[in-house]
Amino acid sequence: MQFDQVSVGKKANVFFDGKCVSHTVTLPSGERKSVGVILPSTLRFDLSTKEVMEVVDGTAYVSINGAPEQAFTAGQSWTVEAGGYFVIRAEQAVHYVCHFG
Repeated sequence: MQFDQVSVGKKANVFFDGKCVSHTVTLPSGERKSVGVILPSTLRFDLSTKEVMEVVDGTAYVSINGAPEQAFTAGQSWTVEAGGYFVIRAEQAVHYVCHFG
């Protein structure tokens, strides 16, 4: 999978002391996404906008808004509405695409 004819932000988005690193990608339509990796850790993301998180590689163990944890593998995704949160646990690197809005 790849995104063609995009703009990529040169500076990485680094969160949680480097446990999550991504780059912002802007499609020709103006739609914005981020492409990144989460290293082994447990992290909580509080959202101000709706996000769809797509797993590209690895297994993400995710609790959405306090619900029981579920496993997501390559090709699977989860959605969290604006104002919600998710906790992600990665036992190995998890590569992802975040779709905003």
